[in-house]
Amino acid sequence: MKKFLAVLSVAVFVTGTLMSQGQLTYPVTKKEVVVDDYLGKKISDPYRWLEDDNSEETKAWVNQQNKLTFSYLEQIPYRDKIRKRLEEVWDYPKYSVPFKEGGKYYFYKNEGLQNQFVFYVQDDLEREPEIMIDPNTFSTDGTVALSGIYFSRDAEYMGYAKSTSGSDWKEFFIMELEPRKDLSDNLKWIKFSGMAWAGDGFYYTRYPEPEEGAELSSTNEHAKIYYHQIGRDQKQDELIFEDPQNPLISNWVGTTEDERFLVLSRSKGTYGNTIAVKDLINPSSEFIDIITDYNDEHYVVDNLDGMLLLVTNRNAPKKRLVLVDLKHPAEENWKTIIPESEHVLRSVSVVGGKIFVNYMQDVSTRIYVYSLDGILEKEIELIGIGSAYGFRGKKEDMETFYNFTSFAYPPTIYRYDIATDTSTLFRKSEVKFNLEDYVTKQVFYSSKDGTEVPMFITHKKDIMLDGENPALLYGYGGFNANLTPHFSTSNIILLEQGGVYAVANIRGGGEYGQDWHEAGMLLNKQNVFDDFIAAGEYLIEKGYTSSDKLAIKGGSNGGILIGAVINQHPDLCKVALPAVGVMDMLRYHKFTISWAWATEFGTSDDPEYFDYLYDYSPLHNIKEGISYPATLITTADHDDRVVPAHSFKYAATLQEKHSGDNPVLIRIEIKAGHGAGKPTSKIIEEQADIWSFMFYNMGLTY
Repeated sequence: MKKFLAVLSVAVFVTGTLMSQGQLTYPVTKKEVVVDDYLGKKISDPYRWLEDDNSEETKAWVNQQNKLTFSYLEQIPYRDKIRKRLEEVWDYPKYSVPFKEGGKYYFYKNEGLQNQFVFYVQDDLEREPEIMIDPNTFSTDGTVALSGIYFSRDAEYMGYAKSTSGSDWKEFFIMELEPRKDLSDNLKWIKFSGMAWAGDGFYYTRYPEPEEGAELSSTNEHAKIYYHQIGRDQKQDELIFEDPQNPLISNWVGTTEDERFLVLSRSKGTYGNTIAVKDLINPSSEFIDIITDYNDEHYVVDNLDGMLLLVTNRNAPKKRLVLVDLKHPAEENWKTIIPESEHVLRSVSVVGGKIFVNYMQDVSTRIYVYSLDGILEKEIELIGIGSAYGFRGKKEDMETFYNFTSFAYPPTIYRYDIATDTSTLFRKSEVKFNLEDYVTKQVFYSSKDGTEVPMFITHKKDIMLDGENPALLYGYGGFNANLTPHFSTSNIILLEQGGVYAVANIRGGGEYGQDWHEAGMLLNKQNVFDDFIAAGEYLIEKGYTSSDKLAIKGGSNGGILIGAVINQHPDLCKVALPAVGVMDMLRYHKFTISWAWATEFGTSDDPEYFDYLYDYSPLHNIKEGISYPATLITTADHDDRVVPAHSFKYAATLQEKHSGDNPVLIRIEIKAGHGAGKPTSKIIEEQADIWSFMFYNMGLTY
């Protein structure tokens, strides 16, 4: 691709629209003549300058857009009432699933409205917990988060990570547990890595230090594996693995529970990886290759007597569990422990001499317990349709903990006794929400090509199916990700008002294994949009809502979804809520880690994919003179996963070309990122603005 002209700067005024409060005039957004040559096709990119998030011009544009957006939101009469209600329902103790290290119990807890969850320890379940780390002390505004905890095998040391303003960059620190004190170790420029402990140190992945000012936008390349010994400066860390000839291959490492084996996983994108293993008993040993191609996905569960338990979807799209003898690691020698099922295998753990397997059956969790040789022993009965997760522990532990949740069922923690096969309630949610008033149902509807697609619908039991209910339809549809049932405190605002919350499990996700994923990736991406449009049409046809009362929402890859859907079907809904979206499908791969998404989308540099990407790219398919839904775009200035330039350019283009009375606004959060680590105060403020915008543009009161 060659940019052949970027000379003339032309400022233009974007046409204002009307709202009930009067004239809404969008800020002036400068246009420049920037034209790219994609395989002989000339494509204009007049808002390219907004990609420079450090320029004073871009910062001024952000300030102007936020000023307009917040002046609009401040005029909504019940905005503050919604915010106060969110604070009320959010203000209850929230706990993570506990886990054990060194004979002690650890968990996270938020008292209610704390900006960050606090990390606790207790010697036993009857003792009063003590604070280990309170990330609320890291910063005055709650924007520095605790983003990882990593224990050494003997629990002598605990590593922890900090992230600032929602960025994916981490800093590592080390705490000695007896006595409890921080050491001098401080490691930087770490991303997408944990600590793989072995001996008196750990393995980790780091990137070269980016140029000043480019920390949040420069391409993440040349991931290297290092070993850090406790007490040493990071500059002294030992380089374990690098591949300078292939800078766009990601490298990750882990160690088995007994710290005997170092596992190196490499990937060219977001799907498919290799596996190689090094026996740390012999420091001079070489890596043993187990999988050398990038065609499928695999991960090591643990070491069983010198052999590795491996989850793989090789010749098993819904995954299976195999045992790999490292003396004979070739695939033909793998021993199947748990064969592929008709349902998707989501995760495997080994606790108390048993194998716990989490399956997904029609997007709902099923938990089974197997012996180490693969004999099915029992199913752990859950309370209904929903999601369960947890089941962590050591081989010698005789107890484990898990969480169960669903759309109208707040997270509830259980303790499972392995010897007696009994689950007992450990912690019940105290959220101020009457579960008995609501119902969740799963329906299957037909997409454009006849494919049956599942969708969860949650609402009050007594609503009328008269088309007058406000509804929010949520989707994602990509990267093999699963939208399983979960409880959202924010959604209480909608459900209390007699609204409908729907989640469509569209293709591109992994709800039915790799086949479901492949049906919505690369040249099949249109299936994702068709599935979502059909979900909206189902809700309207069945009387749950109407086009004037329907909002659609998606984030990140789901932002592509929302942008593409309103381009292709602008009259489907009244409100569109694209969050931190990938909107420029021709340039997405040029920032941070986004080159890795080529396995999901393809790139504009490839003749096989250019036309297809161009035909659905949200930015490039906005039409002049179309009345688009009321649109509130949300992003953040420190998002280094999906850089905010996507949303900036998309907002400027939509404001320029849109016609009609619906507002098109962008809300840009300051000192926040893609979502992780966002403080509670910012979450509540953002959610209050989203619900206010949605209700107001539907003509509803609160």
